[in-house]
This record gives sequence, C-alpha cells and structure tokens, in this order.
Amino acid sequence: MFLKRKAVALAAYLLLCGGALQAQEGKMELSVEKIMRDPKWIGTSPSNVFWSEDGKKIYFNWNPEGNREDSLYSVSADGKNIRKVSAQERRNLPSPWGDYNRAETKKVYEKNGDIFLYDIKSGTARQITNTVEREGNPAFNHSEQKVVYEKDGNLYAWNMASGQTVQLTDFRKGRKAASESSDAQRDWLKEQQLTLLQIVRDREGDKEARKKQREADAPARPKEIYVDDKAVDNITLSPDERFITYRLVNRPKSAKVAIVPNYVTASGYTEDINTRTKVGDAQSAYEFFVYDTAKDTAFAVSMNEVVGIYDQPAYLQEKEAKASAAKEVSGGKAKKPEVRPTIMYGPYWSDNGKQAVVVARSQDNKDRWIMKLEPATGKLTLLDRQRDEAWINGPGIGYGAGDIGWMPDNEHVWFQSEESGYSHLYTVNVNSGQKKALTSGKFEVSDVRMSDDKKHWYFTANKVHPGEQHLYRLPLQGGELVQLTSMQGANEVKLSPDEKTLAVRHSYSNKPWELYVMDNKKGAKAKQVTNSLTEEFKSYDWREPEVITFKAEDGADVYARLYRPEKPEANGPAVVFVHGAGYLQNAHKWWSSYFREYMFHNFLADQGYTVLDIDYRGSAGYGRDVRTGIYRFMGGKDLSDHVDGAKHLVEKYNVDPKRIGIYGGSYGGFITLMAMFTEPDVFAAGAALRSVTDWAHYNHGYTSNILNTPYTDSTAYAKSSPIYYAEGLKGALLIAHGMVDTNVHFQDVVRLTQRLIELGKDNWELAVYPVEDHGFVEPASWTDEYKRIYKLFEENLKEKD
Repeated sequence: MFLKRKAVALAAYLLLCGGALQAQEGKMELSVEKIMRDPKWIGTSPSNVFWSEDGKKIYFNWNPEGNREDSLYSVSADGKNIRKVSAQERRNLPSPWGDYNRAETKKVYEKNGDIFLYDIKSGTARQITNTVEREGNPAFNHSEQKVVYEKDGNLYAWNMASGQTVQLTDFRKGRKAASESSDAQRDWLKEQQLTLLQIVRDREGDKEARKKQREADAPARPKEIYVDDKAVDNITLSPDERFITYRLVNRPKSAKVAIVPNYVTASGYTEDINTRTKVGDAQSAYEFFVYDTAKDTAFAVSMNEVVGIYDQPAYLQEKEAKASAAKEVSGGKAKKPEVRPTIMYGPYWSDNGKQAVVVARSQDNKDRWIMKLEPATGKLTLLDRQRDEAWINGPGIGYGAGDIGWMPDNEHVWFQSEESGYSHLYTVNVNSGQKKALTSGKFEVSDVRMSDDKKHWYFTANKVHPGEQHLYRLPLQGGELVQLTSMQGANEVKLSPDEKTLAVRHSYSNKPWELYVMDNKKGAKAKQVTNSLTEEFKSYDWREPEVITFKAEDGADVYARLYRPEKPEANGPAVVFVHGAGYLQNAHKWWSSYFREYMFHNFLADQGYTVLDIDYRGSAGYGRDVRTGIYRFMGGKDLSDHVDGAKHLVEKYNVDPKRIGIYGGSYGGFITLMAMFTEPDVFAAGAALRSVTDWAHYNHGYTSNILNTPYTDSTAYAKSSPIYYAEGLKGALLIAHGMVDTNVHFQDVVRLTQRLIELGKDNWELAVYPVEDHGFVEPASWTDEYKRIYKLFEENLKEKD
C-alpha cells in the first residue's frame, strides 16, 4: 500500500515538473521546466540606458524579438519613435562614458582602445589616436587645452590646437644600470694619462663638450623613473602640470593561485583554469608617489604621521596585549607598533586648481581617511576618519575611494559616510576641518550627483521604505528633500543632459523592468515606453509577495518577503529561501535579480507551501549595524534570523514546525549547510547550492573583511565554516555544485563530501554540473537542479498518506 501511494505521489511530481497545464480557472499552471527555460520566454527588459549627447534620444539595450542577443534601441526624449538602431549609427555613437569640459560642449572618451574628442553641438567626433596599443583614461587638463591619457603605463598629453602629443612620464621596468664600478688601479691609470698627455686631455674635453651640446639641443624629456618589477597605476596630472602623482603596486610573487579543472572541453583533455588566491595569501602592497617636474624629483607620500595609522583592530589588540604581558613577565620587549598597509586614491583637485584631497584606506579595511594633500611636500592634513571595527563599506563608500568631489566654493569637499549608522551625504571644510551632514535618518543615500547649475543634489534613497528606491532632489547646502519619482518599487534614473527629463527604468515585485520617461518635476507622471513581457508570461497571475517584518531574538526588525498559498493548509509545509551574495537585498518591492527563484516560489505556493525570503543580518539596505552584524561569525545572527523566521511562520502563519525546509545558493548555500548542521530540529530538509563549506578556502577580498584572516583569527573561521559542524546533520540534504565554479570552487563540496562519508552520514546526495560556473547558464542545468530541490521538499515536507 505504501509503495502504491509513493508511486502516485511520484507521478504527480513528474506531472508538475513536466508539461504546462491549464488550471480550471484558465490560469496557466506553472512547472519547473517552464520556469527554468531560457529567460527570453518572459520577455527581455531594457537595460544599459543612456542619453544621446544632445539630449534628443534615449538609447538602451532591448530584445523584443527574442533574438539570441540584445540589440541597441533608441526612443525620442518624449517617449515616441522607438526603433532599432542601425549598425552604422551604433558604430558612430560616442561612448556613454568619458570626461566633459566645464561647459559640457565637448567630451573626450575611449572607444576600442583609441581616444576620441566629441563636439556635442555639431555631433562630430575627432579621432586623437589610432594605434595597435591601447590608450585609456582620457581627461581634459585643467586649462581644457589638452587631452591627457594613459598608454603602456605612461601619461601623455595631446594639444588640441597644435595636434602635438607629449609624453609626460617615463616609467620603466627594471633598475637603472649602474655606472661602471670604481677601480683604484684603473682610476690611477686614467689620471696618469690625463696628467702626462695633452692629446688625451683635448679629446676628453671634446667628448664632454659634444655631450653637453647634445643635451642642450635635445628636447625636454620626462625623468626616467625605474619601478623595478612593480606596476604603475592611478597616474594623475596636477592642474598647474607641475606635479604628477602615481601609485606603485608590488604584486607578490609568492601568492598561490588555485586551479579549477575543466573536464568537458573541445580538446577532449582536462584543462586547468587559473582562478584566484585563497584568503590570507600574500597581498599586493601599494605606495603613493609625487613626481615634482620642476625639481625633477619623485618622492613617496608617507602615512606615518596620520592619526590612527598604528591602531590595530580590536581582536588583534586583545591578542597582542596578552602576548605583551607574557613578554613582560619573561623579561622580553613588547612589540613595537607598525604602520598598517594602506592604499591611497586621488588626488581630487578643486575646480580652481589650488587644493587637493586624497582618500586612503587601510588594507585591513577598518579605516578610511580623507586628507588634504600638499603635493610639494607630501604633507597630509586629516579632514575625516571613519573607523569600523568590522569593515568599511556601504552605498557611495564601497571598497575603494567612494564617491567624493568638490563644492563650488573650492573650500568644501563632499563625500559619503556611515558615521550615523546609515550612509549619508556630508561636506567638510578643507581649511577649518568643519564637517556637516546634509542628509540624515534611518535610510541610505546612493548614486549622488550635483546638478549642472551647482544648486542641487540628485540621489537615490530608500527613505519611504527599505524596499523602495526613489530619486530625490536636495538644495546644495541641505534643506527640504524633494521626492521626484513616485512609482512604487525601484526607480533607476538617468537625467537628460539639460536635466529637464528623466529616463526611468522601473520595476515592481511582480513586474519586470520597463523604460519610462517623465519630466523632472515633483508629481510628474511617468510615461511607459517599452512593453517587454510575453503573452505567455502575462497569462499567469504572479503573486505580489507581502513584505513583512518580524522580531529577531535580539530585538532587531528583520524584513522578509512572504508567499502564501491561495488556501493555506492548516499546519502546512513551508520553505525558507536564503539569498546569496552576502551584502545583497531581496526583501524589496522591485523585480528581483533572483527572478527564477521568484517564479519557483510562486510554483511552491501553488503546491501548498508557504515561502519566506529573508533579508538576514549582513544584507544591504538597512544600514551599518545590519551590514556588519555577521562580523567574525558568519552563521551567527544571519542564521538565527532564519531560525526566528521559521518560528514566525509557525506562530503566525499556521506552519507545521516539523515541515520546514530551507534552500539557497552561494552564501545562501552556506547558510543552508549551517542550518542543517547546527539547527537540525528546525529544518527538516535543505538544498545547498554552490555553497561555501569552509571560509578559509574562499577569496581574500570578501572574506578577510568579515572574518579577518585564518592565521590571525582562526577562531572566527572555525565558528563560521560548515565543514566543522557536519556531524550535526539529521534531515535530508541536497548539495548541488558546478564543477567549473571559479568563485566557490568545486573543491569546497568535495572536501565536505569526504567529511560526510567519514562521519557515516547517508541522508544526503550530491548533484554535480560539469559545464557550469558559479552562475548557471544552461536551462537544462537549472531545470535539473530545481527538479531535485522540489523533489527533496515533496518527499520530506509533505505529509505521507
């Protein structure tokens, strides 16, 4: 009897995964195969939106015909006359990126490795370079009479009037050849010849005179600067053209790069893919230099006197305090504090060319300094220091210099900081050091830009709700914040060159991205330009997931998306989804980048599951404390948020506590493993996709910020890595991984597999995908993976008859 019921259940499962049936009410019935097809069945949303330089057209990538690739389209500024751009017009378009002169009548840009100067009024481009080498990073000099650009690691300037190109730097690999070494015997013989023989004296004198004449007749050349085997980057010319600043990058030779074997190849042989180093391996070292052309000298800018440069992170201070105390007891000397390695960005020059600031970040990412730079001496004056015992990041801050610029008065610099707990806009006076916050509140600001007339700011903020993004306008010195967009969801805005019109890419939770145009006015109505969705996609009534909050065990508010069946079963099953990327937001009101998972959650809800999609600790959109809530313990608050979410499902939505599953990919796969290993009584089944199993084997850039390094903070890695907890597995576990994953390597799950075998666990399975990287591409792979996930939940979360 049991086998018969199981066969019936399996037949139902195969039916649901296979064809696309029509429901009794006429609504399309979803299936895994339908959802996981090539996404073109949904329709292709417009992307990469940009304005023509004259502001008459909006360009964007689009694919309404369902071709293999997107094409470039254009539409007039009023939203009319949408058309596909011809190949000739596309080739003649200037790059959307580049540098404008102050009047914004000219633009310089790089395209296909060459430099172009574009006249906006006439719409014509002049090609500056046409070489097989690649030129890049073009910009106008301060007088706007030259175009400065980089080629082969050196700086060049092209004079617009004369057409002459001048090389400004001469960086050379290796070391300058040493002069012939001195030898006492040879020196004595030479001196004897000069003393005894007039002809020798005359010829040596002629030789020296010819040398001086050649040097006098030769054109001025930049100083030869030998950089050994270091790389040169961030080359910047000062407005008066006296100073050239640059960075030297010393890339470690000892760093070991991990290899990923590729088994399915055209050659028939296994081929190795070089990927990345592992966290804690040797890292590049950076030095910041000033080349003074007037003095023909170059010198390094020192951070030795900067406040906080010797401050070690708190976790190391505790460690070193114990070590110092032990040395004092034994009579040894305490360790002398060292200057922390840093990387410097800039300089950023005021519009009048008289002042410069730089941004420096410690390579442990605990500090960011904004400092005034005196290029003649290298003196640094601190303007702002942001320190975080976890790590510095956030909108407008990131992992580099962050957004920064000068105010019109040439005395104030604007920047973003999480000083208040949320990323906001600030200014600081470079002379007095006085700082002012222009925005404040429990919301985040991003994509800041100043209006062309220097009277307002434009930026995106989630002020209305953490899950909504709107464009705002703010007076330059702060004041009333004016919301310009009103469509609920997310609004990605590109201002027209005259700033009178907005091109808006908008989406809602159950409506993919479309292009709109609207006037740059409060309350203006947006006009939809594109209609991208297929009739097949529109034939299903896609759910609008409810964005809810619940209380975590520590009292924090946790946001989540909730999907419910039309007729929820009493004590029914539930699935908790864990988004990936760590610092990412998914419990929002716009079309998710996890669109396949969104559709799968609709499918699960149709099958009677309640689905909860949580923005756990570590997610974006909620400020610094949520962002850094996982510091030194991944699998701590981020996992307990999911446990609290499961409890919330039981208490409020009548879910059976013994019928809750969990799944996710990448970071979501990691949390799934931690959940199945450390909270086995909460989650009955889990699917861990492309998951990190041991953080000591992940990359440096991401992992070291959160867990420091394995050799300095081994406890954090042991606490945070699922492989150490595998003995706790009770429920059913599915592990799925691409074999050519160059992000989270297949080695991760191979090591975990061996661990599970040695522990004698038999309630798990491993599904491998030979041709897939971290982000799956092939519809067949997506389909196979999600069939297995659905089968896992059906067999372990549904009640047996």
